[in-house]
Amino acid sequence: MAGNDWINSYLEAILDVGPNLDDVKSSLLLRERGRFSPTRYFVEEVITGFDETDLHRSWVKAQATRSPQERNTRLENMCWRIWNLARQKKQLEVELAQRKAKRRLELERGRREATADMSEDLSEGEKGDIVSDVSAHGESNKGRLPRINSVDAMEIWASQQKGKKLYIVLISLHGLIRGENMELGRDSDTGGQVKYVVELARALGSMPGVYRVDLLTRQVASPDVDWSYGEPTEMLSPRNLEDFMDEMGESSGSYIVRIPFGPRDKYIPKELLWPHIPEFVDGALNHIIQMAGVLGEQIGGGKPVWPVAIHGHYADAGDSAALLSGALNVPMLFTGHSLGRDKLDQLLKQGRLSRDEINTTYKIMRRIEAEELSLDASEIVITSTRQEIDEQWRLYDGFDPVLERKLRARIRRNVSCYGRFMPRMVIIPPGMEFHHIVPQEGDMDGETEGNEEYPSSPDPPIWSEIMRFFSNPRKPMILALARPDPKKNITTLVKAFGECRPLQELANLTLIMGNRDGIDEMSSTSSSVLLSVLKLIDKYDLYGQVAYPKHHKQYEVPDIYRLAAKTKGVFINPAFIEPFGLTLIEAAAHGLPIVATKNGGPVDIHQVLDNGLLVDPHDQQSIADALLKLVSDRQLWTRCRQNEGNAADRKNKLENAVLSLSRGVLKDEQKAGSGDKAEDCYSIGKFPALRRRKHIFVIAVDCDSTEDLLDTIRKIFEAMEKERAEGSVGFILSTFMTISEIHSFLISGGLNPSDFDAFICNSGSDLFYSTVNPEDGPFVIDFYYHSHIEHRWGGEGLRKTLVRWAGSINEKAENEEHIVTAAEQLSANYCYAFQVKNSGLVPPVKELRKWLRIQALRCNVIYCQSGTRINVIPVLASRSQALRYLYVRWGIELSKMVVFVGDSGDSDYEGLLGGLHKSVVLKGICSSASNQLHANRNHPLSDVMPVDSPNIVQISKDFTSSGIHDSLENLLES
Repeated sequence: MAGNDWINSYLEAILDVGPNLDDVKSSLLLRERGRFSPTRYFVEEVITGFDETDLHRSWVKAQATRSPQERNTRLENMCWRIWNLARQKKQLEVELAQRKAKRRLELERGRREATADMSEDLSEGEKGDIVSDVSAHGESNKGRLPRINSVDAMEIWASQQKGKKLYIVLISLHGLIRGENMELGRDSDTGGQVKYVVELARALGSMPGVYRVDLLTRQVASPDVDWSYGEPTEMLSPRNLEDFMDEMGESSGSYIVRIPFGPRDKYIPKELLWPHIPEFVDGALNHIIQMAGVLGEQIGGGKPVWPVAIHGHYADAGDSAALLSGALNVPMLFTGHSLGRDKLDQLLKQGRLSRDEINTTYKIMRRIEAEELSLDASEIVITSTRQEIDEQWRLYDGFDPVLERKLRARIRRNVSCYGRFMPRMVIIPPGMEFHHIVPQEGDMDGETEGNEEYPSSPDPPIWSEIMRFFSNPRKPMILALARPDPKKNITTLVKAFGECRPLQELANLTLIMGNRDGIDEMSSTSSSVLLSVLKLIDKYDLYGQVAYPKHHKQYEVPDIYRLAAKTKGVFINPAFIEPFGLTLIEAAAHGLPIVATKNGGPVDIHQVLDNGLLVDPHDQQSIADALLKLVSDRQLWTRCRQNEGNAADRKNKLENAVLSLSRGVLKDEQKAGSGDKAEDCYSIGKFPALRRRKHIFVIAVDCDSTEDLLDTIRKIFEAMEKERAEGSVGFILSTFMTISEIHSFLISGGLNPSDFDAFICNSGSDLFYSTVNPEDGPFVIDFYYHSHIEHRWGGEGLRKTLVRWAGSINEKAENEEHIVTAAEQLSANYCYAFQVKNSGLVPPVKELRKWLRIQALRCNVIYCQSGTRINVIPVLASRSQALRYLYVRWGIELSKMVVFVGDSGDSDYEGLLGGLHKSVVLKGICSSASNQLHANRNHPLSDVMPVDSPNIVQISKDFTSSGIHDSLENLLES
């Protein structure tokens, strides 16, 4: 925009004209249009489309006009335009003040409610320092990469890292990226960020301990750009090649890897890339998996070398990095470079475009949602300045500097945050290149002294925290890891230990019973169990023989297992019934023999591993005898450990053991069988039905009724009857329903669970497979999937917050009761379900998601079943992410999947469209309620659904099985 001088001269001209404006009888416009009123013309034609730049051009023309009458008419016209400009800017200021006031109230309410859920009053310490060695997600930075604050520290750190071989992935999608001769300024997308990410990749590749760095971007094979942007791979040569040659391996160094996605022959701006993000994610996932295998052969001893971190740059890459992070279970970092909410505010202040026009032009709401997801998933957010944190990031629902400091202070004091999380903000100003600077005098010796050998790393802190309880810490450790719940049967274990003098003489007992601060602050059930344990310790005088630490962190659990194995100890799970037994698998992975309850999943695990003893949890003497037998008989202990296998072949045995976990909530009573029969059941392979299929058909149709869904499934089955008989195709049912509802639905519809290879349940928070042997029950759950999605799961703290939200909705409904109710029978460990009586009285999904983010709760909110049900699941869990997991876990290529959806569906519908898989849209399968769910989204569906994609076909409303078959043939041949 021009400077202010033109405005001053304009005002002077207005004063000179005076009242003569009203006396104008003719003008250029009057001659062109006949009788003309400048005021009326302006109000009708100009007032809705003012532009300051255009206003300046008008004034220049007015100054150059010689005719006084025409000049006066132009000046009157401009008078109205400037008045309107002032009026609109005043209106924008009022709206901005209202938005700020509303957001301030929302943040204050969120803080109050978040604080109310926390057991302790906030102290002065919780106001917090800015710098801390504890991140807001509860992990100490001690033991991680230290801050480098001197040249000596840099040299020491560099020598320590030389033995490591890390793989790092960077993502920057838009613009034209290449290593040399960058076309900076070619367009708005090819600017400073391009140079930043290229030089960052190059610098990281030269760092000690970093073996390979991949900078993933878009492959552009367009005649409008240079051919180099269409090359799949480009190596970035290090600045100091001579120093780097000694450490180079076959695939080491920094690379630009270009992934094809979006229009193949067009270079498009970043605003048009959003619908194609899923396609990039699938392509990047394919590259990373292949590269992990290659690096595993080179430096990993045959085991895949996964990225140590994925770093997204800008919102589109942050969205991609979050999905890749969830699929690979890899930490994520994020750098925003510029932020959408700040840009939105600036554009609104200018007054040139309305909010809708801004969103249409810049896809700003889609960008903001991607940045919110990046906050949800990132471990660390890298910023350039403090202002970026305090003035820009604080505009987001998912970040509040005040609440972040409070959470960090609580974590520093080992106080529970009740499932709340804030990413750590790290200020790293952009660096400067020094390789091209030549000293004026002399030269500096940059070589470091020879490598010094450092002693092995010290024992983990949790070891000393446990060992301090024991008078003789060298004795074997009996380890129990369970929360203080009556069904975990911890008190019986303590009684068995306390009444067996020989066991006390040979072993120590360690009880890891969750985390606690004060007993009075625990729930009544948990405090009762803990008090009983403490009384039993006092009764049997077990001081110096029993450890019960108050705190431990999740990442310290493997260290606890290792400590028990180091002392040649035993792991025990004495629960009255153990449906799954995942801790037994973890213990076996660390070489620990087990004593476990004979009720539930441990029976199947023992059949596969044969690495311990099973006991009756109600028989105190049986527990003591089993523990004493393993601790006193070294040959038995060694045999149990050997049965688990060595580190090389233990993985296969453990995978088979996972298959022998609970068959789901509908498992029939387990029938007795020989060990050979059980072994045959699991030795066929790791879910071979999925792996041998030529194509996988995913039925993810969100029908209005079970009858419609059943009819759709039958038509799809009929369309592929020949292929089903041959076994070349398999089917997956993907739905919001629980596994219990699915089982009832299949039985009532005359279908068999074995008709499907897998079931994606609870909107993507559970994954089940149909079993090979019907005697083992209809379903088996995949617990490895839970390890992928449990990131940031709020657990009980989230559940209580949701119950409180439901109560507030019910209070607002004056004439109706129980609009939203918690559905315990429909909930699962990683899915909290709520039933909705009147969906019209429930806020849209974006409002609930916003409310939870303001309270630092990270989750994925899905409105299901035409808005009559709400599923809240982990933030990186979804039905589309479950498909990517199947690729990562079992190698089922995404390009061989075909996903069936309706015209519309649940609020996660958008994630099922796009990507490398094929999609079949069955027209007519939707509802007005479902359409309303999507009308309330933050951004239009067109911003996430690719238009005219060759991977998407639509079938007419009155589709038949033959129509489906013909469409599939054309789709799979393309």
